[in-house]
Amino acid sequence: MRALDIARRLAQLGETEQAGQAYYLALHGSDGSDPGGELEAALYLLRFGGGDDYKVSYTVFCRLYNSGFCKEDILQIMNEAFYAPNLKQLQGRYRKNCALLEKYPYIFRKDFLKFENLPIRFYPFDDSSYTPYYPREERFGDYIDPSEPVIRHHFFKDLEKPVLAQDIFSQYELEYLRDNVRRSEDVGRENHIYLHYSSFAQFCAWLPCLNLKPLLEEKKVVFLFEEEGELYPIDFKKRFHLDYSTCPLKPPAIREVSRLIWHVQLSGHNGGDFFNEVLDYHPNLLTLPSVMMENMQENVDIVRRALGTAESLGHALRLFQDTDSPPQLVEELYRIKNPTDKDLLVFLYLRDGRAAAGLDGASRIAPALFFQPHFGNIICTLEREEGTGRTVLSGSGYDDILQSPMVKGFPYVKTFAPLRRFTTSYAATVRFVYYMTSVEIEKYIKGERENPTVMSDLLFERILNRTFMVDPEERLYKDSVMVRFEDGKLNPKATFTALAAFLDLPYTESMTYCSEYGEHQDGLAFMPGNAAGFDPVTVYRTYDEFANDNERCFLEYFLRDAYQFYGYEFHYYDGKPMDLERAKALIGGFDTVDGYMRWSWEMLFGVLKMEIVNESAAPEEVEALKRQMVDAHMQTTAKNRIRNTEVLLQGLQFINRRGQPLHMMPMLQPDPALLEQPLYH
Repeated sequence: MRALDIARRLAQLGETEQAGQAYYLALHGSDGSDPGGELEAALYLLRFGGGDDYKVSYTVFCRLYNSGFCKEDILQIMNEAFYAPNLKQLQGRYRKNCALLEKYPYIFRKDFLKFENLPIRFYPFDDSSYTPYYPREERFGDYIDPSEPVIRHHFFKDLEKPVLAQDIFSQYELEYLRDNVRRSEDVGRENHIYLHYSSFAQFCAWLPCLNLKPLLEEKKVVFLFEEEGELYPIDFKKRFHLDYSTCPLKPPAIREVSRLIWHVQLSGHNGGDFFNEVLDYHPNLLTLPSVMMENMQENVDIVRRALGTAESLGHALRLFQDTDSPPQLVEELYRIKNPTDKDLLVFLYLRDGRAAAGLDGASRIAPALFFQPHFGNIICTLEREEGTGRTVLSGSGYDDILQSPMVKGFPYVKTFAPLRRFTTSYAATVRFVYYMTSVEIEKYIKGERENPTVMSDLLFERILNRTFMVDPEERLYKDSVMVRFEDGKLNPKATFTALAAFLDLPYTESMTYCSEYGEHQDGLAFMPGNAAGFDPVTVYRTYDEFANDNERCFLEYFLRDAYQFYGYEFHYYDGKPMDLERAKALIGGFDTVDGYMRWSWEMLFGVLKMEIVNESAAPEEVEALKRQMVDAHMQTTAKNRIRNTEVLLQGLQFINRRGQPLHMMPMLQPDPALLEQPLYH
């Protein structure tokens, strides 16, 4: 029996809840061949459903209407269920916005349409989103959420003239412009935000969905409609008798910095330093190289404690005297009521002369804070969810970021993560850890370091690290993009022009070379063999002495979804089916990583003072005990590998701890017009 028939029968029996579930299943399994049945199910859910069932009905009504089915009846349902109950609120918002604009000096057309004559009707979907309806075309459009925290336009591409934005109907983007374009009085020149709308009627139609009051208070916005676009830019001295050239230039204030660019540390040796060096010294960024997350949080806490003990401004100035903090910056921080962790983070960047050294002090926009919080190692774990076939993925470090008040305090966040071919980044990590283990052992011998580290199972750490998968509803990932390391090296102009557009920054000369604090870089001096700047040699290195084909085949297979999504071709996996026996055979051939792991433990035991129960034990007994400890560790590693492999073989469907499905972070597409070489595969 079909789900629809079951639903009807349950409805007849008065089993409302079960009938609703059956109708929901009927809609979920519908192939579109029975629009009457879909309408019946949607109506039942609208009337008897609970929770978000009304959203299912709403969506079905819009789809059926646009397909031409029972248009008159469905429009009446939509009007009665969704439009009429919200009509007073929509009308009230429209009247309020029109009244504000009537009094506003920088709008030159005020013949606002009557509400009933607006060319678009907005049907509320939830508290923040709507579906536009176009009466002349008799169709519903796509959902829109004016408050969605995504910047979709490249507003700040060219800052030679005041910002001109076309047809912006996003509340979030409008407030973003207000908060990031500096006042004309603060930059000593005409610097208003010009909003040009190609249709005055369409602008009016959107007013029921917007709140213009916070946009008009500082009088930073100029509205232009249709042919008025020719007025841009306005001579404010001539037209309004406002001469901003007499205003002294002011440095950006702490709370003017409202935009964060989060550079995600996806994994080790993924190209993070390269991207830091390209974005270093940008005239619109406060930049520092990678900073340890725990250290930055500790510094924020130190500043907060110091402020808490300051009994007066003079006392505060004395407390910060030894930190080379500019007195005017300390005073500004002291006078902020209830400073947030975000304010304290901005203070730390502004007081660091290196972070602000490249800033254009006369820029039209406030600087963004460029932040790459670093973790010593990123360890992810997998847990199979019973009965669903999905795997819960969690990772150390990232929860700290997502919950951090100093990060969440920024109202505008752009997130990007570099990605490098997995086999290459893995082998480069083995190379790095091998090098650093040797250095740490030497320092330990000299008494310059305590407790040197050993090499962990870097191969499985790389496989389980799926932090390229994100929760699309997490605000810090709402506006995010993945950038391939290989594209940045092989097509730097195309890639970084596109990245600048995504980050809403001008593509500047500072992005055409690699630097640290403005000084050109020749690679990391402490790591022999590192390639400098845009040298593409590291794209093609395979680091064969640090990874073998069994390890690389295993990596490619269990990261195959990411290979496909991000455009990497297989170099080691042959495309044949994988079962547990084949996986075990590959694991048995992890000779390279296992060799380095054993080597690191043997190196450690060679210098570490071990407490033996029997102090009179012979040297050969001590060596035997060391071998047993290493063997036991390797056996535990092997068991963990098999357990995780069994989980991975069941499928690559991942969720977070809240049960939300994870998605691949979108990939940045280099500007095709600027490609110098074919895209890397």
